[in-house]
This record gives sequence, C-alpha cells and structure tokens, in this order.
Amino acid sequence: MPSTRAASFPVERNVLTTSAGDGLDEPVLGPTDGTLCAFSSPRRRLLGTGVATVIDVPAPWRENLSLVTETLADIAAGDPPDDLRGNPPRPVAFGALPYDGSAAARFIVPATLWTHTSDGDRSRLDVHEATDRGPALQNPPTQPGPHTSGAVDASEAVHPSEAVHPSEALSEPTEVAARSVVEPRLWCDAVAEARDRIRAGELTKVVLAREIEVRSDVALNAATLWNRLCVAHPGAFCFSIDGFVGASPELLVSRSGSTVRARPMAGTTPRSGTSEVDQQAAAELLASEKNRWEHQITIEAVHDALLGWCSFLDAEPSPSVVAAGPVQHLATMVEGRLSRPEPSVLELVAALHPTPAVGGHPTDEAIALQSELEPADRGRYAGPVGWVDSEGNGTFAVGIRSIEIAGRTGRLFAGVGVVEDSDPLEELAESRAKAQALLSALVRI
Repeated sequence: MPSTRAASFPVERNVLTTSAGDGLDEPVLGPTDGTLCAFSSPRRRLLGTGVATVIDVPAPWRENLSLVTETLADIAAGDPPDDLRGNPPRPVAFGALPYDGSAAARFIVPATLWTHTSDGDRSRLDVHEATDRGPALQNPPTQPGPHTSGAVDASEAVHPSEAVHPSEALSEPTEVAARSVVEPRLWCDAVAEARDRIRAGELTKVVLAREIEVRSDVALNAATLWNRLCVAHPGAFCFSIDGFVGASPELLVSRSGSTVRARPMAGTTPRSGTSEVDQQAAAELLASEKNRWEHQITIEAVHDALLGWCSFLDAEPSPSVVAAGPVQHLATMVEGRLSRPEPSVLELVAALHPTPAVGGHPTDEAIALQSELEPADRGRYAGPVGWVDSEGNGTFAVGIRSIEIAGRTGRLFAGVGVVEDSDPLEELAESRAKAQALLSALVRI
C-alpha cells in the first residue's frame, strides 16, 4: 500500500459533480470488496474505494495532524478539468484514530470518492498518481444501492481484516460467539473500586469499558456489516475505515466553513422496544440527578474546549433524549461560529478528545484510573473517527458502538460512566445493552 509525505505526491484529479450521468451513482457493493472507506451521517454519505495514498501520522497523533492537512493541500493542487463549475468535491482523508492521543495514527485518501447529500447532490472525485492517466475505477456500475461501495481488487485491501478468502467472503456467518475478556464479576469489582475512589474525592467521573471478543465461523466482512448498520441506525454516524466498523450516535465535532457543531452525549438508559415504556424511561432519564449531572460535566468540557476557537458559541438550554438502538442518551447540541483564521476540523478534534463522555473528569485523573483498572488497550474504540477534506471541513464522531475486525475475529468495547452513586450491576447491564447494538448486526437470522 502506498504511503507518502505531503511534498512527494504528484496527482491529477478528475471530477464529476451535481448532475445526472454515468459515474455519479454509487457502485454496487460486491462480497469480496476489500478496500472501503465509508462514513454515513443523516446529511451526507461518503464512500471511498481504492487507495490513492496513506498518510502515516507519527506519535503523538494529536500533535502531528498537520501532516494530513499538508498532504490534502498537495493533492488538491492537481489541476481540475476546464469545465469544472460550482462548488466541486474536495479530496478527502478518512481516519479512525486511537483513543490514546500519544499513539501513532493513519489516514487513507481513497482513489475514488462518491459523495451523496440529503439535498440530492451527487459527486465523484478520482485521485491518482500523475503517471496513471486513467481514473482509479474505470467502469463503475451506474445502478445505485441504498448504502453501497465500489468493487475493487481484494489485493488492494486497506487492512488485513478485509482481505478475506473469496469462498468465505460469499458466506454469511452462521455462528458468532461472544465472550467477555474480563469476567463480569471482576469487571463489577473494578466499577466498585472506581466508585469508591470517586467518593474519596480523587475525581468526579471515569468511563470504564468492557472488552468483548467475537469469533465467527467465517471471516467477518466490514462492508456487509457497515451496510447493515446504516439500515438499522439511519440517524447514526456509520463508518467503515481501515477495519474499524461501527454506528456511533455521538458527534464529536463537525466543521463546515465557519460553522462548528458538536453534540455530546452522556447519561444513558435502556430501551424496551415498547413506546410507552421507553417514553417513561426517557422522562426518568431527564429527571435523573445522576444522569443530568454526568451530562452537564460533558457539555461544559466541550463548550470550554471550543470557546477559544469561536467568535460565538452557544448550547441548547436543556438536553434532549436520543434513541440509539437498545439504549437512549441525553444529548445537547453545541454550535458556534469560528474565528479567523478558521481552524481545520482536525485541530478541533485534537482540542476536544477525549471528552468526559469517554474519558471522565478531570481528564488526567480519569485517564490514569482507566490505565489502572482497564487491562486492555482500547485501540481505536472511543477515538475520533471520520473525514477531513482539503479545505479543513469534515465530520468526526466518537468511535463507540464499534468493532475492530481481523478475519474471523472481532474486538469490541462497551463503556459506562462511573460516578459516586453508580451501581456495578446496573453499569454491567448498561454495557450489555450497548454491546448488543453491534452484536445483533453480525448475524443475519
């Protein structure tokens, strides 16, 4: 797979935009598609196939994201066609970043990018090396699928997890086993320990995550799983990037021109599937002192992190309840206008992550306690996941309700916010409900 520095990538780009015609419909997804970068939100769906380049971001990633911005600017310098009009699509890099901001990361610039918006606009952008005079995908199918991505050679796979044997790629899993890596009893002991440390005044909140290992009788297919999540969770941020797949309900940050938005979530209750019961649970969630306080900590942290970048910033006066699969959350929209010079969405990502919704409060004390009580590295779970374009616009979700796929195995986490009156058994039940949102998409009954 090609990897590059910003100053060494000659490119030529071809663009078709916002008009009917061949090449603008999303390609039909094949069962052996190995190279897929996809990010779907209620307003926009981006699908990338093939690999134009990989941007390796050295550790610590939070201090080196400018490399992504520089590389995209270099790619965007390619001459557009003479007849380009309007607001053309920009080169995009997809990234699923580790939770640990001191780790290394990488972004992928797809060879072919399809963008569809809720307004009906459609575009396709091809990025290829100057020596390759043809587009990255010569003859894409023109019949759209509901949430699909293009057929590419499996030898171009972005991640070993997606390079599956063809016979397995055509097979549906019939058996998927899930096990808790840490015994539930021992995990509850860790929750109780965290609660006691909070009561002792060491910190006010910490998020602890359970690791769950998944094993299938055939290789797990990232593209298939992403499709199912898009259908099951149309209001979520559904992603498949470099073997990391999920459906997150939580917007970390988006930037569109001078507008910045974040929608933190904290405070959770299960859903029953019965409207009347769920409405009652939502009312109790809004009235819960524990959940409202936990939510307010997160809102204040996000507001404070963004304030220095903005000439105007405001938050909704009170939270709303948002359904997310088998659970529902308290959520508050924060929106503002960025000061000039406007920061890239990546600068905002680095400023915000981790929020108290996935780390705790105060941040340093919470992360230290996570390192003590969580035996496993979270990997990309709860890290920022999304896309950025060459203008610095982009959208990043919080990488929860997610799974790392590696052949026939998967690794997922489910986190809960521990505060001074947390009950370990209730937190265990909440973690199970969150994990179920993803486990249910792995097997088609």
